[in-house]
Amino acid sequence: MENYEREEAQLLASLFPSIAAQLRGMLSGLYLAATALAPAEAREQDPELDRKAARLDQSYYQMLRLVNCLSAAARLDSHTPLPMQDCDLAELIREICYEAEHLAELLGLKLTFDCASSQLICAVDPESIRQLLFQLLSNAFKFTPAGGSVTVTLKHTDDQAVLEVADTGRGINDLHMKSLFDRYAHRDLRDPPPHGLGLGLPLCLRIVEDHGGRMMAESRLGEGARFTVRFPIRRTNRSGLSDTRFDYTGGFNQALLGLADVLPTEAFIIRNR
Repeated sequence: MENYEREEAQLLASLFPSIAAQLRGMLSGLYLAATALAPAEAREQDPELDRKAARLDQSYYQMLRLVNCLSAAARLDSHTPLPMQDCDLAELIREICYEAEHLAELLGLKLTFDCASSQLICAVDPESIRQLLFQLLSNAFKFTPAGGSVTVTLKHTDDQAVLEVADTGRGINDLHMKSLFDRYAHRDLRDPPPHGLGLGLPLCLRIVEDHGGRMMAESRLGEGARFTVRFPIRRTNRSGLSDTRFDYTGGFNQALLGLADVLPTEAFIIRNR
């Protein structure tokens, strides 16, 4: 029975990208129509229109995030090398946290970035690192009540870069911890709504492993959770932007897209974007 469910899940994962491609085309048409009905200039002058349009934007970003997850599902069974380049990991993580900081405030949370090094050059795929960190931040924001805090730490230990995301949220029970990175976990182990396809953390693990790294989680109920990622520090002697994209953003706000499943509608009004 377990093998059958696994084969069924693998078949679905192979179909997800083609489904996602069709949905993405439909979403683009819907977004263009919504933008024509409520252009930015009109929204800036009419707060009521802005609030209504923000609800449309919120749904659009949530759907686009789900579509991107469907597209990425095939990668879980793929071993295609990532387009690695030498990157200042400290600056990249700092930039992501800066983008997410004011969004955390809308949830009543304090997001802090702690890094003793002003620079940490390491071979990574920047787009994958963005997806990894936004997924970990999304989880932390989702399960940390207002008044809590989320801390992102980056440090250099020997020949490794160590990235940690810790929160003061509700924590993870022992049963769920055992299957945290298993995309084939039983549906009864899923978190209560809002939840996605259950592929976020398995995808994070794949990203880390594709970087030659390791990932672990620690948690106690009522005491929050901590996710630790360790990357080997190495160089490729390649830098600059890559044409290869791990996900599709279409020029949209990446912070809103990465955190769409947890943000309030207020995050999508013009003045907060």
